[in-house]
Amino acid sequence: MPLRIVTANVNGVRAARRNGGFGELAALRAQVLCLQEVRATHEQLHEAIAGTAFSGWHVSHSPAATLGRNGVAVLSKQQPSAVRVGLGAPEFDDHGRWIEVDLDSAIGALTVVSAYVPTGDAEKPEKQAEKYRFLTAMDRRMSALATRATRTDRQAFVSGDFNVAHRQEDLKNWKGNLSSAGFLPEERAHIDRWLARGRWTDLGRVAAGDGPGPYTWWSWRGKAFDNDAGWRIDYALATKDLATRLRSVRVARAESYDTRWSDHAAVVVTFA
Repeated sequence: MPLRIVTANVNGVRAARRNGGFGELAALRAQVLCLQEVRATHEQLHEAIAGTAFSGWHVSHSPAATLGRNGVAVLSKQQPSAVRVGLGAPEFDDHGRWIEVDLDSAIGALTVVSAYVPTGDAEKPEKQAEKYRFLTAMDRRMSALATRATRTDRQAFVSGDFNVAHRQEDLKNWKGNLSSAGFLPEERAHIDRWLARGRWTDLGRVAAGDGPGPYTWWSWRGKAFDNDAGWRIDYALATKDLATRLRSVRVARAESYDTRWSDHAAVVVTFA
């Protein structure tokens, strides 16, 4: 039986509800839904999904301590056997940026992660330093998940808005962004480490080939969406054995600018 996981930065669940986002997500027919930038309390998240196709699902949610900021969640048809919040770095435990759930899925024991990496700012050293600290904490957790996958039957799937374009093929205007947060060499090196020695697989790049794209984020400004001048910053990574079960990856890009319900597109991953 196939397993389909969707990851999406919803740019606020209440706005996504108003703009038809949950109808679009339901049409993707996933069994697991990973959300970023939820920007809601537990109560507000449940209100946003009430009356939608997800209203009877199990909700695992890590809101930010600062209201209206960040927030990640995993919605699943199946009840998780365990839920963990944070990266083991106390600085980020209440930032609403990392949640992982254990599922006994149709394809075996699986840990699913929804992650939202800080944006950073190359012109603001404190904000960029915070991003690097988060990525360093993520290094440790990614290594631990990959090691566990080699020693047990529990594989791992890490998805979300990483706010980093890994390669030149992952953003349209890479030459103009060589000194911009999101494409700095030090940021990209973290993804290099995760993918080293085949411990993790970038499923989107495997499915799309050499690229360019497909992009997952476009600015609301100007003609970025119409000209497909985007960035691929929404990822789905799988541990080695899980990656062998990949069947497809697609970006659920809106048909036109006026039908967008988020500045991101959902990424749809199917395993069998």
